[in-house]
Amino acid sequence: MSLEVVLAGVILLSLIVYALLGGADFGGGVWDLLAWGPRSGEQRQTIARAIGPIWEANHVWMIVAVVLLFTAFPLAFAVIMTALHIPVTLMLVGIVLRGSSFVFRKVSPEGEGKASHWQRVFAVSSIITPVMLGVVLGAISTPAIGYEDGTVTGGFVAPWLAPFPWVVGAFALALFAFLAAVYLTLETTEPNLQGDFRARALGSAAVVGAVGSIALVMAPGAAPELANRLGESPAGWGFLAIGGMSLLGAALALYRRRYVLARVLAGSFVAAVLAGWGFAMDPWLVAGALSIHDSAAPDVTLRLVLWILGLGTVLLVPAFAYLYLTFKRQVLFPGR
Repeated sequence: MSLEVVLAGVILLSLIVYALLGGADFGGGVWDLLAWGPRSGEQRQTIARAIGPIWEANHVWMIVAVVLLFTAFPLAFAVIMTALHIPVTLMLVGIVLRGSSFVFRKVSPEGEGKASHWQRVFAVSSIITPVMLGVVLGAISTPAIGYEDGTVTGGFVAPWLAPFPWVVGAFALALFAFLAAVYLTLETTEPNLQGDFRARALGSAAVVGAVGSIALVMAPGAAPELANRLGESPAGWGFLAIGGMSLLGAALALYRRRYVLARVLAGSFVAAVLAGWGFAMDPWLVAGALSIHDSAAPDVTLRLVLWILGLGTVLLVPAFAYLYLTFKRQVLFPGR
């Protein structure tokens, strides 16, 4: 396996971990916005307690993916950031506003359990960011971003303003909201609150299935190479089967109130979706425009990046394990 393929795989792995951890944080913002009923204050407080200790650390995985992209694949980074600079900028603004407002609302006179202007900024930015992330991933999956003779030829608006990237953006939002609701069922032991998040998880699972089906139907016309690779290979069918069974299994586990199993299956679904997308994108980083091999940095750079990545992993993984064992022990190991 070539160095560039290994590093492309690490980028995909970083995106999967970011979706599983940071994505759920954004989904928490969705349910913060949609908190209702007599327990709306308790719902918001549960979300804040769940996100509070870990949300900043979860962004490390997005940073890893971006740094690897511009270091190991500088040409692809330049093309993506040029063609998609508007949704990327909106995504970054959403990340900044979300983090700032989450901190500022702690000192808001209304408190964390009640709606305030900072709470609304936190919630709205939690919606903007995953939508824009999905739009970016959807756009690079289509051949709309052209590149020829060192110039981006597809324009700065048309590649991401098409219907398919926005359907992918809606799917990303629904996916993160689903993850958050599933995770939140384990963040409280109060039965009524668990029931609230269970209902939201079941509802969002249905939305995920519906929007995901729409994306699959649109894919042959909007992203033909991706659709062909998913639909015409045993591995592609395998990813689709694992994803579908995991989503149905998570919904069944939620229905039966087996929340730990639901969390495992929800994570399996997210991992299958992103791994399947990565498999279908191969060998492209930007569909039809830049391949993994054509956009890779020189081998000497790739080797150095791998050495540094190995050293960083030795430092990062134990630190993350300690963080989660400190603040999420009861969630990770319920009953102990």
